Amino acid sequence: MADSYAYRVRTRQGQVVTGKMDADGESAVANRLRAQGLTPVQITKEAKVSMKTEIKILPEKVKLRDLAVFSRQFATMINSGLSLLRALNILSEQTENKLLARTIGEVRDDVERGSSLSASMSKHPKVFNTLYVSMVRAGETGGQLDTILMRVADNLEADHRLRQKIKSAMTYPTVVAGIAVLLVTVMLIFVVPTFAGMFEDLGGELPLPTKVLLAMSSSAKIGTPLLIVFSVVGFIAYKRGRRSNEKVRYHTDRVKLKTPVFGTLFQKVAVSRFSRTLGLLLRAGVPVLQALDIVSETTGNEVVGRAAQEVKESVRQGESMAAPLQRHEIFPPMVVQMISVGEDTGALDAMLDKIADFYDQEVEITTEQLTSLIEPVMIAVLGGIVGSMVIALYMPMFGIFDLIK
Repeated sequence: MADSYAYRVRTRQGQVVTGKMDADGESAVANRLRAQGLTPVQITKEAKVSMKTEIKILPEKVKLRDLAVFSRQFATMINSGLSLLRALNILSEQTENKLLARTIGEVRDDVERGSSLSASMSKHPKVFNTLYVSMVRAGETGGQLDTILMRVADNLEADHRLRQKIKSAMTYPTVVAGIAVLLVTVMLIFVVPTFAGMFEDLGGELPLPTKVLLAMSSSAKIGTPLLIVFSVVGFIAYKRGRRSNEKVRYHTDRVKLKTPVFGTLFQKVAVSRFSRTLGLLLRAGVPVLQALDIVSETTGNEVVGRAAQEVKESVRQGESMAAPLQRHEIFPPMVVQMISVGEDTGALDAMLDKIADFYDQEVEITTEQLTSLIEPVMIAVLGGIVGSMVIALYMPMFGIFDLIK
């Protein structure tokens, strides 16, 4: 049975036309199209719809690692003398991430129609953010696209390592907290009711901890489903609010920075991203005001974003960058002084890189310290919770012989 193929072709008049055709293979489709005087641009096999069609629960996304690999390979191909179209064509075929592969193919088609690379990438903000597009535009303008893409790849890899460090610090407490909640829920719903029936048969006055535990057990059967529903609804509302509301992002980021234990880690991550991104843009030749705009959008922290906007206004009025940063607690005095020195010496981009490298090391040290600190604390908390419940259950057993008499 012949398969169905979707194709995009160019006519003799230069128009791009799309359509579908049933054939035994891509080569058969290409031969038929060429016989009609058409030039094939893209031929893709359509997926068959059946009861076994895979249902995608999570939306497709491009990971930082995938984008970094694409950037480095793209830079290598351009540096080797390959044309933009040929490099994009190769990358669209060999890229494993399906969303990125499709996007590269669409960018290639736009470039083939005469659009610039940066303009084509700007049509896909979910894959290529403002920072990426601005860097590519700077590379096109300065004739150093391969060099710029290498710097972008280095920046993406550094950001990826930074996120991995944060995940490593957050994974253990999250897993232990989840296990604790699961154990407590199971004991309250399934274990405690078994003891409750035995206590009723024995009669007598129960100790206060046991009464509290029984009350928690009776309310858990009704409260647990409601708590799950409210938690899911609250999480969805928070994610939507954070994505669409600047005030929500600002207040939640402020709370994150003031969180005990983890607040310091979030601060160091934010300062590192701010410094590395701004340094990358300035070295690429992006104007200062535009660079600060991009930093405010891509830093991932609304507190830092607002600080970047204040710095932009200060620079617009002919003042220094360091002065407005002093008014924000998120930037330590050392960072402000180093930026001031960088402005005075004309080596601000190099100084920003040094700040980013320093805080990357600080993040690594902080995550190691947090892991070593949190591990025994979480074990003690988990043991305390389960142990308290077990003791509350067995306290009536100490007087069981008196009740029997």
